Amino acid sequence: MKITVTSEKAADDKVAVKVTVPAEDVDAAVKQAYKDIAHKYNFQGFRRGHAPRPVVDSVVGHDGVLAQATDDLMQRVQPLMIEELDIVPVKRPDWGQDSEPVAEHQDYHAACTVVVPPSCTLKSYDAPKVELPPEGATEAEIQTQIEHLMQYHTTYEDDPDASVVKAGDMIVAKVENKLNVPELAGDERTLGLANPNLPKPFVDAVVGMKVGETKDITWSREHRMEDPEPADEKGNRNFEAVVSVKAIKKAVSPELTDEFAKSNFGFDTVEDFRNAVKDEIEQDKKQSLPQLREDRVVEAIGTQLDLEEIPEDYENQVFSELANEFLGQLSRRGMNLDMYLNARQITSDDFLADLHEQASERARQSLALDALIDKLGLECTDEDLRKEFEDAQVKNIDASIAEFKEDGRMPAVRQSIRRTKAVNWLVDNAEVTEVDEAAKARESEDQQADEASSQDAEAKDQEASTEPADAE
Repeated sequence: MKITVTSEKAADDKVAVKVTVPAEDVDAAVKQAYKDIAHKYNFQGFRRGHAPRPVVDSVVGHDGVLAQATDDLMQRVQPLMIEELDIVPVKRPDWGQDSEPVAEHQDYHAACTVVVPPSCTLKSYDAPKVELPPEGATEAEIQTQIEHLMQYHTTYEDDPDASVVKAGDMIVAKVENKLNVPELAGDERTLGLANPNLPKPFVDAVVGMKVGETKDITWSREHRMEDPEPADEKGNRNFEAVVSVKAIKKAVSPELTDEFAKSNFGFDTVEDFRNAVKDEIEQDKKQSLPQLREDRVVEAIGTQLDLEEIPEDYENQVFSELANEFLGQLSRRGMNLDMYLNARQITSDDFLADLHEQASERARQSLALDALIDKLGLECTDEDLRKEFEDAQVKNIDASIAEFKEDGRMPAVRQSIRRTKAVNWLVDNAEVTEVDEAAKARESEDQQADEASSQDAEAKDQEASTEPADAE
C-alpha cells in the first residue's frame, strides 16, 4: 500500500496529519471486507465464504461492509503513517468521532491528530562536567570493603556504659503486641534501630528510652489497599505496642590478623587478603564504570532541560515503559510484583510513587537527549539500522526491517539509535573529575559520628546538672 501523508505541527505538542489512500487500495479493502463477512457468518443457501455481495448487503447492509472496510484499512494505514512521518506517538492517534467511511472507486481522505513528545531546548549545550571514581582501587574503597566483610564476624555485647537509647543503636527489648504489630512482639527481641523496615514512629519513640524503662507506643497511618482489615472512622490503620528496654548492645569486631585472615577468608596474610580485595574492586570497576559514566552524563544533561513541567501524557508513556521493563525483569527472575513487594517490605503505594518519580526523571533525560540530537544534527542511517538488527542477532535482517516498518515500530528503533549516539557524544566529550567517593563517604560518616557523640555528651551533662543535690 502506497499512501500519501502530509503533516503540520499543531499546538500543544500535537501534529495534524492528513492521509490519502489510493482508490485501488480502497477497493481492495472493500473486497476483503466482503470475503471476511462471508466467512464469518452463515448465509442461508450458500456455503460459508461463498455468499455474493447482494446477499451480504441484504443481511449486513452495504454501509456495514464499508464501515468494516474502513476500520480494516485504517488498521493498516496507521503504522504506515507513523513510519512515513518517522514519529513516536505518545498515545494512539485521534481520528475523530465523525470520520467518513470509504467509498468504492474513490481515493480515501482521513485526518488525525497525533500527540508527540514536546520539542525542547537545553539551558546549555556544553559537554557536562561529572565526577567519577578512579579506575584503580583506593585505600578508602579497600578499607570499606574489608570492614563490610568483617561485619559478618561482628558480635554484640551488652554495653554497660550506655543507659539511654540513641538513634541507630542495637537493643534488646520486650515488645508486647497490643494492636496490629505481631511481627514486633517478643520477650527478648534484638532490634537494630537503623533497620529501615522498622516503623519510623516506633523507632522515634524508642530513642531516648532508658534501660529498664517501659513505654506505651501508639501510632497510625493511612489505611492501605493491602491491609487485612478495614480502616477506622478517620481512614487510618492504628498500631500499639508496650516496649521495655532490657539492654543496649555494642558491636565487638574481631581483630584482623594473619591468623584470622587465613581461618576466615582463606589467605595466608592480611596483606594477601587486602590485595585480593583490591583486585576484586578493580575488576568490578572495569564492568561498572562505563555504565556509571553513561548514567552520570545523562543525569547531568537532564538537569539542563529548559522545561518546567513534563507533559502528563508523555510522563505516563514513560511510566508504562518503566513498569513493563520492571515486570519483565521480575518475570525473568521467576517473581511477580506481590512477591517483590513482600520481600522488600514496601507497599504498593510507595512502589508506585517511586516509579512515578523515576518516570519523571527518565522523561526529562530523554527529552534532553532529543534536544541534543537536534542541536548536533544526529541521524540514523540505513547502516545504523542494519547494525542494530545484526547486534540483536536477527537471522533475516531484510524481512525483520520490512516487518518493523509495516508495523510502525521502526521510528522507535531510529529514536533509540539517535539517543545512543547522543549518549556516546556526551561520554566522549564529558569533563570528568576523579573523586574518591568512598573517602568522602567515610569522612561524612565520621563527622556524623562526632556530632552524635557531642550531642550525647551534652545530653549527659544536662542530665547531671538537673539531678537534685543530696540533702545535708
